[in-house]
Amino acid sequence: MTRPFVQLDVFAAKPGDGNPLAVVLDATGLDDDTLQAIARWTRLPETTFVLPTTRAEASYRLRIFSPRREVPFAGHPSIGTAHAVLEAGLATPRDGLLIQECAVGLLPIEVRGVGHARRLAVRAPRARMLEIGQPDDPRLGAALAGITAGALPPVLMDGGRRWWLAELQDEAAVRGLVPRWDAVSALARENDAMGLCVFARCQGRDYDLVVRALVGHPGQVEDAASGAANATLAAWLHLSNALPHPDGRYVVSQGREVGHDARLELRVDSDGDVWSGGQVQTVVRGTLDWND
Repeated sequence: MTRPFVQLDVFAAKPGDGNPLAVVLDATGLDDDTLQAIARWTRLPETTFVLPTTRAEASYRLRIFSPRREVPFAGHPSIGTAHAVLEAGLATPRDGLLIQECAVGLLPIEVRGVGHARRLAVRAPRARMLEIGQPDDPRLGAALAGITAGALPPVLMDGGRRWWLAELQDEAAVRGLVPRWDAVSALARENDAMGLCVFARCQGRDYDLVVRALVGHPGQVEDAASGAANATLAAWLHLSNALPHPDGRYVVSQGREVGHDARLELRVDSDGDVWSGGQVQTVVRGTLDWND
């Protein structure tokens, strides 16, 4: 059986800038082992599978798989899949919203504009603070040795995925950081976290923050553009009264250090909910022919 299949670039103004994603637009009848096998075969950070909804309110349902395991929520797969189902005519916004059904429940996705100008933003699950890092913490000391810290203390946050967040002194410190992968991996394993997300404020740029998301577990890789990490960071900035702008909107630059140039648009609304989004580019359209 052939199934419609696309590959996308998420959080990208043009192909190659963002985070790649594969989407199987009809995964009906595929079992869990097959879904995982396809995700392993694509060799992309995540692959999503669109399925019939089980909730009347939902516009579509998806499951998200990394090459190693199923993921309950992630930002760039959510944004990319919404783009794909809109292009395929599988869903229509109601009052400017799609409703995504996934492992963490029903999540609204805001749709603004059409065609190349379209922007999508997903309301991320509410994040909570788990631990404030202490200056003498050897776990953080090993991962951040020799780095000048910024104003906010390091913090462990859980927003569907756990991340350690650390503000650095300036953009140059973030851009020039050489990851201490063994220390990042140890930090991730000890706290069942993804890894370490470092950030700094930027002046005189067309973005407000620079971010790097260092995934230490289960692999060691730098994420080109992470909607979930940035949503978790936005929740921490909101909690700390440290958002870049009073209206809660700001732009993030991520991915240059791994050959990309993604832009993520963040918004914290009046209820304290975080919306993470941006543009998506369709790069490949075709069919998947996968027979066990």
